[in-house]
Amino acid sequence: MKQQSTLFALLSLSLLLVRLLLRLRLAAFRDAALTLHLLARLRIRPITVRLPGSDGTTLRFWCPASPSSTTTKPPLLLLHGFGGDAKWTWAHNFAALSRSFHLYVPDLVFFGSHSRSASPLRSVAFQARCVADAMRLLGVPRYHVVGISYGGFVAYRMAAVEARECVDRLVVMTSAVAATAREISALAAREEMAVEDALLPDTAAGLRRLVCRSMHRPPRLPDFVLHDFIQLMFVDQRKERSELLRELLKNGAGIDPLPVLTQRTLVLWGDKDQVFPVDLGYRLQRHLGDECRLEIIKDAGHALQLEGAGKVNGFIRSFLLDAPDGPEFGFARN
Repeated sequence: MKQQSTLFALLSLSLLLVRLLLRLRLAAFRDAALTLHLLARLRIRPITVRLPGSDGTTLRFWCPASPSSTTTKPPLLLLHGFGGDAKWTWAHNFAALSRSFHLYVPDLVFFGSHSRSASPLRSVAFQARCVADAMRLLGVPRYHVVGISYGGFVAYRMAAVEARECVDRLVVMTSAVAATAREISALAAREEMAVEDALLPDTAAGLRRLVCRSMHRPPRLPDFVLHDFIQLMFVDQRKERSELLRELLKNGAGIDPLPVLTQRTLVLWGDKDQVFPVDLGYRLQRHLGDECRLEIIKDAGHALQLEGAGKVNGFIRSFLLDAPDGPEFGFARN
């Protein structure tokens, strides 16, 4: 009886410790699970690419473990926004897209713990040049690009300037590329707080507000999970990312006037986007003309790749591969 009581007490203590550990580091466990899924299930591995130059710029890429083993899959570059790094942004898209493409998914400079630089540059042009140089070093001469929000600015800049001859087709998601710098500043001013505090929150209340602005159906998350995610995602290189934001507000993509791309382009937007209004999607489609498609996805907000993952994956695959079995295209179809 005494042994059973001791065993029961130890078991109870173990469960309590497990619950405490999960409570304190739930986001870290999720991060580790994503890594394991990419490595073991999808055979996508992390590598760190060091760029030439004296500023020590490095980019962490998630890319195929053996991209040369088959020629049936075209390369696809995915560029994240300010809300997270490569893994967290594209967590709902990796599996579906990796069936049709060789994925190259970097943490942009100053995001994550491995993409770093001593360069004083903070422009979209700098980000685009770094990614383009890294893709050359990885031996990928031509590829499709998908960019969401801030990543959409970088993707557009690559297609227009830094990697114009390398970018085949382009997908821009919920990105205010067509807005003027003054309009972007006006959108930021609506937050009634410093843009760094709005997009790089350091409190649970701030992160909850960002999630509610980014998603049409935000999940209900307890404070300890939000605090954990802040430590994981918004602490390291916070100063540099604040500088990236200020540069974006000042100069946008850094191309004036905005060029009309030669690449075929797909623009994806959520009809409930509270960050960048859907009118900016229509404006970009009009600017690009006949080479551009616009698709508005119903009941999805700014975090379109999460809330509308199935439709996003289907549209990307159908557009980039001219796949007949994808979702039906039609201007602003819901």
